Amino acid sequence: MKTTGARRSLAWLPVIWCLTRLVLLLFVLKVYVFPGPDVTSDVHVIYQGWYGVLRTGTFPLEDVTWQYPPAAALAILSPGLLPFLEYATAFFVLVCVTDLAVLALLTYAGRRPGRSLRGAWVWVVGVPLLGPTVYARYDVMVTAVAVAALLAGARHPRAMGALAAFGALLKVWPAMLLLASRRRAAWGSALVTGVAVTGVFALAMPGAFAFLTFQRDRGTEVESLGALVFHVARHFGWQGEVKLNYGSIEFLGPYVSEVSTGALFLTGAAFGWLVLWRLLARRFEEHTLADAAFVAVLMFTTTSRVISPQYMVWLVGLAAVCLYFPGSRMRLPVVLVLVASFVTVLEFPLYFGNVVASDGLGVTLLFLRNGLLVAAALLAARALWRATVPRTLPAVPAQPVRAGETPVSS
Repeated sequence: MKTTGARRSLAWLPVIWCLTRLVLLLFVLKVYVFPGPDVTSDVHVIYQGWYGVLRTGTFPLEDVTWQYPPAAALAILSPGLLPFLEYATAFFVLVCVTDLAVLALLTYAGRRPGRSLRGAWVWVVGVPLLGPTVYARYDVMVTAVAVAALLAGARHPRAMGALAAFGALLKVWPAMLLLASRRRAAWGSALVTGVAVTGVFALAMPGAFAFLTFQRDRGTEVESLGALVFHVARHFGWQGEVKLNYGSIEFLGPYVSEVSTGALFLTGAAFGWLVLWRLLARRFEEHTLADAAFVAVLMFTTTSRVISPQYMVWLVGLAAVCLYFPGSRMRLPVVLVLVASFVTVLEFPLYFGNVVASDGLGVTLLFLRNGLLVAAALLAARALWRATVPRTLPAVPAQPVRAGETPVSS
């Protein structure tokens, strides 16, 4: 019976993938127009503009919206591989192919003994829940690298380290995949790859690290956890404004810097908790690497000053790898992330006007989405801690009392 069920599941995976991805392509190619703001403008205008600059051998030094590590240039330049297609069309096609590659990885790995196809199903279902935005950003490409790194994990630590480092040079966050790795080979490979790739870009293209100075004056993005303070405050006379700033719609005005600092404090607290967990964790199972990566990225995403809709695809990809392992403790947090993904497409782009206006519907959607992420982060962190950290630390052996000495009571 289990074999029959697995075969049916395997047969339906490509069918559901094809149907859902066809719909996504029809939306981004504007055969059908998805309600709300045009989510493809980033590709048609921003990415294509960067493409023109990058082709000259330099980074966009005068564009403060370029906020990405140097290897991101490869994703922006990738449509050049399909010169017979217009830039945006080529980009969408490549994202779709990358999406299919992730499914192939998860399906191939999920058919191994002791593994599960649940991970593949999380990917097939989770990606379209985010709507056309997911195909109009390069985050699927980054997530593909992260998924490949985690799947390499225990069996190929050097490959994992190299992929994690390369992913970090695409969009920083894959560096957190190394959090739970106990293999020196993985860390060594990551270091060598990071230095080598960074060195190549630094020598070959001016401005490889200009992105580090382009976020100093950022506000609080309207979809973030901290933004809820201002969405509510606007109803009580807060005298700030909402405007396009550094490539996203942000709150600017009184107390924004304080809330942004608070977000950074929460991110720092999350990092401190992760370090403490790593120091105290003793029980490492085959799924711990994926579970820890999911928890880390979930915590950093939730506490960030910016929660762009495309960030959710990172969590969907890591969630898929978690459930590839039948023993993963992340099932409930994964469900919450999938629900949050669906709410995300409602708040952007469907009802983004309501979000920007801070009206009842917009604020409700943000409270729901961000509340789901907070709940998922807390539950995931609790599950990881309970699964890996012993309840009691080993007792210190008692020292015998020598003759003539008086015992000291604690």
